[in-house]
Amino acid sequence: MSNTDGSSSAYVSPFESIRKVGEEGIEYWSARDLAKILGYAKWEKFNNAIQRAEEACQNSGQSVEDHFLHLGKMVGIGSGAQRKVNDVHLSRYACYLLIQNSDPSKPIVALGQTYFAVQTRRQEQADELAGLNEKQRRLFLREQLSDHNRQLAETASHAGVVRPTDFAVFQDHGYSGLYGGLKARDIHARKSLKRNQQILDHMGSTELAANLFRATQTEEKIRREQIRGKDAANRTHHQVGQKVRQTIKELGGTMPEDLPTLKESIQQLQQKEQQRLKQGPQLFLFEEQKTDTEN
Repeated sequence: MSNTDGSSSAYVSPFESIRKVGEEGIEYWSARDLAKILGYAKWEKFNNAIQRAEEACQNSGQSVEDHFLHLGKMVGIGSGAQRKVNDVHLSRYACYLLIQNSDPSKPIVALGQTYFAVQTRRQEQADELAGLNEKQRRLFLREQLSDHNRQLAETASHAGVVRPTDFAVFQDHGYSGLYGGLKARDIHARKSLKRNQQILDHMGSTELAANLFRATQTEEKIRREQIRGKDAANRTHHQVGQKVRQTIKELGGTMPEDLPTLKESIQQLQQKEQQRLKQGPQLFLFEEQKTDTEN
C-alpha cells in the first residue's frame, strides 16, 4: 500500500482502527462499531451473538461485567433530533468471544477471529511477563524469540532467502539496523563471548525483547507487503532494526550493544529450572541467592 507521494504506509487492521481508550486509559471497542465492520445490518442479530459471547464468558469463569459494559447513548437521526440506542463497550477478550460467536459465513469474521486471538494471546503473555523475575523473563523471551525466528526464516524463504548463507546475511542486516552497524560477529566480539557461545543466550530480558520485536515486525512486514527477493528482504530487515533502535533512542533507553552481557547462559538457567521442578523450590531459592551473590 502506498501514499500519493510514493511512500509506503503501514497497514492498520480495521479492528484496531475502531479501538477506543476511555478516560481511565482502559481500551474498549463499541459493539455498534464492531457490528458495522462485521457486516451486520440488524442490531438484533448481532445482539444475539453478544448474548452467546456473554454466556461463553461466564462459562470460562470470567466476570461478564468486567468485559461487557451495557449502556445507552444518544445518536442523531436528522433535523437535530436524537434518540437513545443501546451499545456495549467490549474488552479485547469480549471481542474475541463475540467474533467466535458471530456468523462464520461473513469473510471478515475469519479475519477478526485471527486478529483478536493473536492480540488476546499477546496481552496474556504481557501479563505473564509482568509477574516474572529477570531470569524467568529471559527464559520466556528466549523461547519466544526461538519460535519467532523460525517463523521469520520460513517467511524469508518465501521471499527468496533460501540458502543458509542467505539467511545468515539476512540476519546480519537485522542486527546491523538494531545494533548501529554491528553484525552478529561484531556483537559476539563486543560481548567477549567464546566461540561456542550464542549471543542470544547471554542477553538480558531488555535486549531479548528488542530482538523479539525486530523479528516479529520484520516477519509481519515481509508477509504483509509481499516482499520478494533477497535484496528487498535484507533491506526490510535492516530498516525494521533501525526503527526499533530509533524507538529505543526516543524513549531514552540504552542502546542494545551497550547492555550488559550476562555470564549465566540460557542453558544454565534451563538446567536450574529443571532441577527446581525435580527437587522443589527451597534448593532453587538457595542456588539463586548464591548465583546473585557471585554475579
